[in-house]
Amino acid sequence: MHRRLLVVLVPLAVLLVAALGVPLSVTVAEREMQETYVNRLNDVGRFASLAETALSTGRTEALRQELTRYHELYGIPVALIDTSGTVLLGPADAYEEAARAEPALPRIVTAALAGARSEPSWEWAPWDDSALVVAEPVGRDSEVVGAVVTISDLSKTRELILVRWARLAGLGLLPLIALAAVAWPVSAWVLRPVRKLDAATSRISEGDLTIRADAEAGPVELRRLAESFNTMMDAVENAVQRQRAFVSDASHQLRNPLTSLRLAVESLAPHLRPEGDGRQVYDVAVDELKAMQRMLNSLQASARMESMRTASPVDLDEVLTTRVDRWRALTATAGQALTVDVPPGLRLLEPPGGLGSILDELISNALRLSGAQAVEVTARVVPGGGTAGHRIGSAAGGVVTVAVRDDGQGIDVSERAQALRRFWRSPRHQNVSGTGLGLAICADLIGAAGGELRLEEGLPRPDGSGHGFAAVVTLPVVPQVTSPSGAPTSAPV
Repeated sequence: MHRRLLVVLVPLAVLLVAALGVPLSVTVAEREMQETYVNRLNDVGRFASLAETALSTGRTEALRQELTRYHELYGIPVALIDTSGTVLLGPADAYEEAARAEPALPRIVTAALAGARSEPSWEWAPWDDSALVVAEPVGRDSEVVGAVVTISDLSKTRELILVRWARLAGLGLLPLIALAAVAWPVSAWVLRPVRKLDAATSRISEGDLTIRADAEAGPVELRRLAESFNTMMDAVENAVQRQRAFVSDASHQLRNPLTSLRLAVESLAPHLRPEGDGRQVYDVAVDELKAMQRMLNSLQASARMESMRTASPVDLDEVLTTRVDRWRALTATAGQALTVDVPPGLRLLEPPGGLGSILDELISNALRLSGAQAVEVTARVVPGGGTAGHRIGSAAGGVVTVAVRDDGQGIDVSERAQALRRFWRSPRHQNVSGTGLGLAICADLIGAAGGELRLEEGLPRPDGSGHGFAAVVTLPVVPQVTSPSGAPTSAPV
């Protein structure tokens, strides 16, 4: 997270340094060029003054020697030319060679012979290779008799500009490095409570309501946020505990009076007269009392299972080993055939309360509600995980889908979403024992493990009239890692 913070801060700092450094770099380059131009202008001004005296007196030998010496000393060709552009004094060969590479030279010389001093050139960019041409007229106004011209190579000046720019860049990097060096630990310190809060919310989403955020570290604002979060979690945990305690206590407290009431009602059986409606009313009362007892048992089971909110890895083979024989016995008693098609070695995240209890409920629904002739239990690994609307698990581990399918009555597509709600029962099953809590509790527990319970079409019916019912459990795969001893172990969840 603090890396993302640096990604935001560092570019802003770079833009700030660039906003200050680019104009400063341009100013430095222009100043270096200006100094070079002023130096060359002073030189040609001096030579123009000497040339005017030499031409008026006819003694030009001293000026010729000085122009030659200047070229030898500085490597800058300087020449005295007449009004026709012919070199009168100076290193003619060096001047003409340099003049061929400067297309702007004729314009500058023409302006000087007309009595105008040349303007400075601002071609200071390091990638430009043009020379600096400076011309000074000899004479005044209409009495101009020639011009002194210098052609200066600016490579050294541009190298000096690059050196100055490199120094400025180095100075600009210092605050950026200091910012990164300071921002890294500071951002880590500031965001450490946020990371811990994120980890706490992740644990809470898995059902562990006892986790609390660290309210002692970090800035004051984050400490206040952590304190508010902990206060909120205290209230949530207390509310959930009171709710579970109420359901459990109410179920427990109602159990004894309900049992006594049932015994009292059943004790009336010998006193009922054969004629009349007494027997029918008696049977209805006993059935209602049995339904209430089943409801209380389901509520107590729900409270117990929902109090276990921690998912853990489990081998599907071990779950099936303890249950398949019992399922076969139950289906055989009901005149049904059970098929189990599960590949070995599947390891997945078990929902709170146990995967076996969830599969027991799904098998029980197939036996009691579907009127099926065949029940099938299958399991498959889906790489990448999830469905078109839901992504579960990781791209590396994928998910395991465990499906319980039958060829019975099934339920309509419009009823599948309602079937996962508490206390909902299909109109076809109103006279079948049940509470309408089983699938809803299973869906909640599977969701607490990061999975999903879907209701789909089941096996084709024998008479070809449609499909039965299918409950598909999708849970994350727990990848196997190899321990130093070579034995496979589960990766941390």
